[in-house]
Amino acid sequence: MSEFLPTGIQLSYLVAVTLFFFGLKKLGSPATARRGNLWAAVGMFIAIVATLLNEEVLNYEMIFVGIVIGSVIGAITAYKVEMTAMPELVGLFNGLGGAASAMIAVGEFWRFLSAAQTPPLPTTITAVLGVLIGGVTFTGSLIAFAKLKGIMSGSPITFPLQQPFNIALLIAFLAGSVYICFSPFNLPVFLGIVGISLVLGVLFVIPIGGGDMPVVISLLNSFSGLAASAAGFVVMNNLLIIAGALVGASGIILTIIMCKAMNRPLTNVLFAGFGTGETSATVAGGGGTTDKSVRTIDPEEGAMMLGYARSVVIVPGYGMAVAQAQHSVKELVDMLEGLGVEVKYAIHPVAGRMPGHMNVLLAEANVPYPQLYDMDDINPQFEQTDVALVIGANDVVNPAAREDQKSPIFGMPILEVDRAKHTIVIKRSLNTGFAGVDNGLFYKEKTMMLFGSAKDAVAKLVSEVKQL
Repeated sequence: MSEFLPTGIQLSYLVAVTLFFFGLKKLGSPATARRGNLWAAVGMFIAIVATLLNEEVLNYEMIFVGIVIGSVIGAITAYKVEMTAMPELVGLFNGLGGAASAMIAVGEFWRFLSAAQTPPLPTTITAVLGVLIGGVTFTGSLIAFAKLKGIMSGSPITFPLQQPFNIALLIAFLAGSVYICFSPFNLPVFLGIVGISLVLGVLFVIPIGGGDMPVVISLLNSFSGLAASAAGFVVMNNLLIIAGALVGASGIILTIIMCKAMNRPLTNVLFAGFGTGETSATVAGGGGTTDKSVRTIDPEEGAMMLGYARSVVIVPGYGMAVAQAQHSVKELVDMLEGLGVEVKYAIHPVAGRMPGHMNVLLAEANVPYPQLYDMDDINPQFEQTDVALVIGANDVVNPAAREDQKSPIFGMPILEVDRAKHTIVIKRSLNTGFAGVDNGLFYKEKTMMLFGSAKDAVAKLVSEVKQL
């Protein structure tokens, strides 16, 4: 049995990795995402069981205590956190993953020093990398969490000579790392580079605007995978290396997708201080003034426009998510379809706070997947659409991205709702979105504003449609 055990563990790892790959593949479509999550979870369960069978595991009691505590905290947190707060939760979990990887690197390095043994050079190098990536991920994720949660201001935080100071810290880290490679028993230097990695994480995130935090969280997710992979090299665990690499690769791919959807390079996201995450009122349905005028509509008029249209496109946004209006929207759509109206949903890649956010919310309301259209598929159809109903979306429907070369969002792909025959926008006010840019859509001749909470406004539309 003992002779078979190492081979059996490696075979179990192979099965687990295979399930990870299939799970990631299934996550590529909303229709199969739940199944993909399940497959990946089964793979992780197999990996954990196989690892616990390793003869080098000596303290099962503490491991099981950790598993129970972590499982309880994770289950309660995932159950209670709203979908609108999912980016914060992901950011927090990223940070904990980075901290765990850094602690593994520190612990393994400490084990050699406690035994008065000189760690092999490859172990020292991977431990230093684990400390750097894990430390930056940990503190950077905590700052991102704080900005999204509103604990910290979403505005970029800068100070004089910030970039030279960051470069100096990085040089100090590299110098300390080289020194540790040749003199590993110098504990103050090792603790010094651990501290520098934590400071670098803070300084990496604070100058980034709150509106870009979802992109930063995606990037930090990639970092957490790389940190896990580095930890795998430290403890010589093949599964940890592969799983970390998968997370690192998928995280950077998601980051690139989000940047492409905003038509902004990653360097602009990281260093331009774009988007404060705080809105300022320009005008509201009541309160606030502006030289521009808008056309308003009441629920009765809106219901008549929707009920007597041949085709309607629903454009959900973050406002719908915050109001938890997806079930009311589904009810409205069911009633419109009962009147013979063709209804589709237009999904922008970065609508909400993360890619797939709207898909998940609409799936929760049992919206059929065939009704969900990507931006590239739905944009050519807007000119033949009678009514585009925008629910809480802002930057992703702003025509300035197409028309105003001076706009900071110029070139960003948008849902071209202004090309529809009529556009109804449900929004609390005319406040700007994350980009801090006024939306010219609100003032166009074919646009009518229905001011109010998404859930309340849609409920009133449902009530009026019933009267048709």
